[in-house]
Amino acid sequence: MSRRVVITSIGVCSSIGFNLEQIADNLKEKRFYFERPSFDPQIVSCPIVSVDFKKSIGPFKDRRYLNRGALLCVAAAGDAARNSLLDKLSLHEAGLFVGTGPNMDVGGECPEIRQGKIGQSDLMALWMLRFLPNTPTSAISKITGIHGENLTIATACSASLQAIGEAYRKIKDGYLEIALAGGGDSRLSPGGILAYKKAQVIFAAGGDPQKASRPFDKQRKGFVPGEGGAFFMLEELRHARSRGAEIIAEIKGFGSSMDGYNMTAPQPEGLWAQVAIMNALAEARMSPEQIDVISAHGTGTSLNDEMEATLIDRIYGKHKPPVIAIKSWIGHASAACGALELAIFLACMQSCYLPEIRNLDESCHSGINFVRMGQNYSFSSGLIENFGFGGQNSALVVTKPPL
Repeated sequence: MSRRVVITSIGVCSSIGFNLEQIADNLKEKRFYFERPSFDPQIVSCPIVSVDFKKSIGPFKDRRYLNRGALLCVAAAGDAARNSLLDKLSLHEAGLFVGTGPNMDVGGECPEIRQGKIGQSDLMALWMLRFLPNTPTSAISKITGIHGENLTIATACSASLQAIGEAYRKIKDGYLEIALAGGGDSRLSPGGILAYKKAQVIFAAGGDPQKASRPFDKQRKGFVPGEGGAFFMLEELRHARSRGAEIIAEIKGFGSSMDGYNMTAPQPEGLWAQVAIMNALAEARMSPEQIDVISAHGTGTSLNDEMEATLIDRIYGKHKPPVIAIKSWIGHASAACGALELAIFLACMQSCYLPEIRNLDESCHSGINFVRMGQNYSFSSGLIENFGFGGQNSALVVTKPPL
């Protein structure tokens, strides 16, 4: 028997805030920060300027094995677990689902590589932990006391949304009562930036850094890399009500698919991305007309935005729900983008506000209701879309809390 799944707590580390109220306030007041990093002033990035890892993680002797992305992942997870007010026994039995990305800072981690040998005398005995994808999952388990079913997902930009979707399914189908799900990532290192530059997907031009991120604009020139982490405590509805938990939102449906088309470029018509979206809607038992707002992947790259705009018009053409693009505010957080965008979407839902798509001067598609100006707007449902390298597609349907 299918069960209902709700979100009862959130932990978030983003460049525009560390809780839903702060995020909503910064969106309304148009407070954001993009910069040109000192190691490569040709590009633009969106870093988190200040984050207190000690507050979120606490004393943790293995912290040295966490790279920047893993730290953001673990910090957000620790906050979500603490905010849930769940007792130790409940956390012991909870599931853990983590979306994460690779540590691409090879030069920064091991600068003394010569002819395949690492010549650093101070190399940590367990230095490999800084590169293993499940290291943040292991750290989260140790910090929170979660020991249940778990999964580490590394499906590129789809990873953290897929982690949330998989956790949702495990609860919906009766395997778990509670699960902590989300992700974290950071590629703001010389190695990470070099990889994106070689792939020719990153913004690398002159001008005002604040104008660099421009999803769905005809003059877009690539994405701006960001960083962050967000986690959610998911619970079966009756379980959440029985303990008097605050219910923030309900997850109604999830879908995922693979293009099988190109290692970096999306399938141009978005045929398999549409399958992920339609599967999410079918599981939610909702039609496209019942979606109030779309949170688009909206990277600001030529190929992704063209595909996604065509896809949105094909699915929602007659309905024309408002479309937002969170990456114009926080950059592209890679594996963490889905979880971060879900957190920010929920901040918008709670505050009845839709943020504009920044720098959208001339739309690449005239048939879509892109949000061009921040506005007060009450809505009850939405769909979050994420598409990643390798043709990874994911979609999640969320609604306001059940009555």
